[in-house]
Amino acid sequence: MLGLPALIVAALGLSGCTSVRRLHEPLPAISAIHSPDFAQATGSMLGASFLPGNRITTLSDGDAIFPAMLGAIHLARHTVTFETFVFHRGGIAQQFVDALAERARAGVEVKMIVDDLGSFGAGAYFAALRAAGVQLEVYHPVFSADLWRLNYRTHRKLLVVDGKIGFIGGVGIGDEWHGHSSGSDEWRDLHYRVEGPVVAQLQAAFHSNWFAVHHEVILGPGYFPALTEIGHARAGAFFSAPQRGRYTVGLMYHLAIAGARESLLIENPYFVPDRALTEALCAAAQRGVKVKVIMPGRHIDFSPARLASRKRWPRLRAAGVELYEFRGTMLHSKLLVADSLFVSVGSANFDPRSLAINDEANLVVLDPSFAREQERVFESDLQRSRPVDLQSPILSGVIDLPIRWFQSTFERQF
Repeated sequence: MLGLPALIVAALGLSGCTSVRRLHEPLPAISAIHSPDFAQATGSMLGASFLPGNRITTLSDGDAIFPAMLGAIHLARHTVTFETFVFHRGGIAQQFVDALAERARAGVEVKMIVDDLGSFGAGAYFAALRAAGVQLEVYHPVFSADLWRLNYRTHRKLLVVDGKIGFIGGVGIGDEWHGHSSGSDEWRDLHYRVEGPVVAQLQAAFHSNWFAVHHEVILGPGYFPALTEIGHARAGAFFSAPQRGRYTVGLMYHLAIAGARESLLIENPYFVPDRALTEALCAAAQRGVKVKVIMPGRHIDFSPARLASRKRWPRLRAAGVELYEFRGTMLHSKLLVADSLFVSVGSANFDPRSLAINDEANLVVLDPSFAREQERVFESDLQRSRPVDLQSPILSGVIDLPIRWFQSTFERQF
């Protein structure tokens, strides 16, 4: 749930306080995703090569995700690096505090970055972690004289253990993610366990912000050990840091859409594409790509995002894009699958903040087997969804006025 500090930052993002750099027009159709030069061009443009030999394990919902993460932490022998946006007070957070503190007391080097906005009110946990020996940095404190930095948040979800096992996805540390998304208080989400050469790129993503906040270069085999091939998937980790001039997420989305020829599946909690992404999706649908989007329905933690999303629905539907709303609970997973080969997972949403303001980190996988698995995940979630209703009564009468104001604010700024 978003508190007052989060609403303040959301307002800053909408008010034009940030210089937003992004594509203003959709890319034309480029080399197909299955062509050899797509991976070469995409990796080069986004700043990381696609490395072979990785194994990526899908973890669905909190009851699978949290035990896997905590189990890896308990087995750490040398280092743990951990970066997260959400660290909410509760039972899940306490489990992570206990596990990280125990490893630090055992002599493991534990380094942690937590966004001050997403962890507002968790100061007692941080004191306990520091007392145990954890090196913990709070990213861009809310109560700071530097108001410009207030709008820039780290939204990444990264965990790397001994430089060998990585985790990335959409899950924050909070009780709202517990369970199996079987009730309205159990959020639906996806996270991924990563092994193989690409883990070094996940570590590099963490290091980019660790150096920014702690001014330390992390080196050595405890952080960057030799990594052998352990699976069959090609993968690359891509991260954005807009405050430092690194814009990657939006370009990655555009490249995937422009390279798609057959299918494009998107599952995202905050589906508020700007004009260029809207037109890119429409162009893809009009050239014959089957485009499907799943987003939250009435169960959403930030209703204005859903209202702003509606601005694009008539245009997208007219172009042939299929739009669905997830039922039963909050959908928080961030998944994109293109042409049964290209898969993007990680922290990035499909909205202006992720495109141009937040620090984000995504893993892109080029592997047909992994892509087919994610397509099955998407189809399972589709069974729990229904087509959007363009004639919803919420868009009529007096209630329509604030909605139109909110939509027009997005329209002007993004």
